[in-house]
Amino acid sequence: MQLHYQSVGQGQPLILLHGLFGSADNWGVVAKHFSTYYQVISVDLRNHGRSPHHDRQDYTLMAEDLLELCDALNLDATLLLGHSMGGKVAMQFAAQYPKRVDQLVIVDMAIRSYADVQTYLIDAMMAVDLSVMRHRRDVDQALSSTIDNPRVRQFLLMNLINHNGNLAWRIHLSALKANYPAIRQALNLPIPFDKPSLFIRGERSDYVQDKDVEQIKIHFTQSQFVSLPTGHWVHAEQPQAFIETVAEFLHQPDDSPI
Repeated sequence: MQLHYQSVGQGQPLILLHGLFGSADNWGVVAKHFSTYYQVISVDLRNHGRSPHHDRQDYTLMAEDLLELCDALNLDATLLLGHSMGGKVAMQFAAQYPKRVDQLVIVDMAIRSYADVQTYLIDAMMAVDLSVMRHRRDVDQALSSTIDNPRVRQFLLMNLINHNGNLAWRIHLSALKANYPAIRQALNLPIPFDKPSLFIRGERSDYVQDKDVEQIKIHFTQSQFVSLPTGHWVHAEQPQAFIETVAEFLHQPDDSPI
């Protein structure tokens, strides 16, 4: 599958992978900073953003999609960073194609399976009759009956587009719902990844628990861990601290402004 991507800067490739319901657009501040030192490639995973839709979605397929993109762009020795679902894609890719990754950064995601905490969001989005909606605020109001958190609604509304004069969801909601069990499942990693790997945890998030750390260390033998005072959306809640943490791990030039 030919994934859509955004590329800024020059140098060693730094690939950024978003989470569920996200897109390459989520990385604006982070991509802008690191584009001074790297070729930053922000990717739309399948069924997200401007990438193609497909009825199937699992981590092996998404890793293969990323390999196809790396081959098309002649990318080797990449720096790979992924958040949430994108973190699992990054782990899967590094384990399947270790020669293509020099350093790995995983943001608030473990290897294990997760409980179903997202289906209700998909159902809420699918339940909105967009044919009678004219404005984003109308969709927000419709979602508010099911989704109380306005920040969550605003994040989901980033997937709302105007298509030929009508509102539409850019993400492939029916495929995401059908494949959500595969998205939630634990990774089946073929071999350990023995290159430097940074796992960034949100202190107020339960996505990476203490019991997950030992399992991660088995599969990522050079892993190190940093916690930041955030919830699950580490890079959005504390962008400066996040950038500094990643820059230090990647050995960004000492004279660079952070």
